[in-house]
Amino acid sequence: AVSFWSYVWAGGAIRKVGNIEDSRDLSIGQVAVAGAWSGVPLAAIFGPTDRIKCLMQVDNSGKYRNFMDCLAKTYHDGGLRSVFRGTGSCVLRDVPGNAAYFGTYECIKRWSCQLEGLEQASTVGTLFAGGCAGVANWIVAIPIDTLKSRLQTAPNGTYKNLFDVFQSLVRTEGPTALFRGLSPALLRAFPANAACLCGVETVKGLLEKR
Repeated sequence: AVSFWSYVWAGGAIRKVGNIEDSRDLSIGQVAVAGAWSGVPLAAIFGPTDRIKCLMQVDNSGKYRNFMDCLAKTYHDGGLRSVFRGTGSCVLRDVPGNAAYFGTYECIKRWSCQLEGLEQASTVGTLFAGGCAGVANWIVAIPIDTLKSRLQTAPNGTYKNLFDVFQSLVRTEGPTALFRGLSPALLRAFPANAACLCGVETVKGLLEKR
C-alpha cells in the first residue's frame, strides 16, 4: 500500500512539474522515476522490520521468543542505530528495484495493449506484465538484498558498511554469491506480482466506475 501510494503521488508530482495533462501517459522513464521514489518511504518503514525478520530467521539458539522480544533485545544491545541497521541498504535496494518494477510493468502493459489492439490491458496482459515486473524487480534488487541481509544479521562490528560486506563476500565466495537465491525468488515473484497487480487494476477499475 505504501509503495503504490508513493508511486501515485510521485506520478502526480511529475505531471504537475512537467505540466502533463491527465489524459496523456507518462513516459516509461517518468514512470520509472515515480517508481524509484516509491522505494524511499517503503524502505524507511520496512527497514527496521526487515532487520528484525532477518535476525529471527538466523536465530538457531532460541535467543528470541517472538518479534517483540527480538525488537526489545536488539534495541537493548545497540539502541535505535541497531534497530535501523541496514535501512540505508533497503533504500539502495528498493529505489532501483521499484524503478524496474513499475517501469517494466507499464512498458509491457502498453505493449500488450498494442498487440491486442485494446485501449486498456486485458486480464492476461495485466497478469503477464505484473509477473514480468516482479521478475525485473528481483533481478535488479537481489544483489543489494543479499548484502543487506549479511549486514543486518552479522554480529556488531563484523562489517564497517555495505561496501565492506560486498568486498568480503566477493573475495570469499565470488561474484555469483550476490545472486544466490535468485531462482526461487523469481519463481515466487512472477505469480505473486501477477496476482497483486491484477488485483490492483481490478480494484482501481471498480473505484473509477463509482
